[in-house]
Amino acid sequence: MLFARLRENVACILERDPAARTAWEVLTCYPGLHALTMHRGAHWCWTHGLKWLGRWISQWSRFFTGIEIHPGAQIGRRVFIDHGMGVVVGETAVVGDDCTIYQGVTLGGTSLSKGAKRHPTLGKGVIVGANAQVLGGFTVGDGARVGSNAVVTKEVPPGATAVGNPARIIVKQTEVDEKQAEREAVAARMGFSAYGVTVGDDPLSQALRGLIDHAAGHEHQITQLWCAIEKLADCAQTQAGRDCMPDDAQTTERFDADELNKLV
Repeated sequence: MLFARLRENVACILERDPAARTAWEVLTCYPGLHALTMHRGAHWCWTHGLKWLGRWISQWSRFFTGIEIHPGAQIGRRVFIDHGMGVVVGETAVVGDDCTIYQGVTLGGTSLSKGAKRHPTLGKGVIVGANAQVLGGFTVGDGARVGSNAVVTKEVPPGATAVGNPARIIVKQTEVDEKQAEREAVAARMGFSAYGVTVGDDPLSQALRGLIDHAAGHEHQITQLWCAIEKLADCAQTQAGRDCMPDDAQTTERFDADELNKLV
């Protein structure tokens, strides 16, 4: 059982990390794998009444790997802690199968109540980007992403992305453009999206782009209306008809949506 888990952990690292070349390299040079292996022993001690021994093993694991996992935390299968330095996983945290956690991540608690669920639960396939802080006893749904440096203090729905401080949550769209669909397919084949962020994840940028596109549409409609009025005035062939056109009537479009979108 132990060797089977070890083999599948090595396999998942080879799959998700393009820098990993051989199984021997992964076994000897990946602190995330070492920390998870030592955590299994610490967790067994913790759940069998040997709590001091579990803490002692976890402290040595922290010393050797730079990754602090409380022996009470529950870690699923095929979890990949990439780089790992500074990762902290709290006592009541639960990490689901196939999760990817990058360096500097904290799965921490905000409550001081002993025995309560103080730390987050990560569903299956969750990606937590570098230096992200997930704080509280809530659930991050299956397949969700937490972007680098995000500070998440509330539940994240399955498949959603959380970015920013405080984290803004964007729910996965049911309809995506062709390029976005291609990116999602590539990410699915690779098993992850690097550091939990893909192009177009930031909801603030998406909202700004939507407003820009909306303003560009208004600009086009207003220009079309003034052009129609100008044609009617010319058809009238009267001074009154020409005078009805204001001096500041805009008959050409000046709104450059593409340029503004580049800035966003």
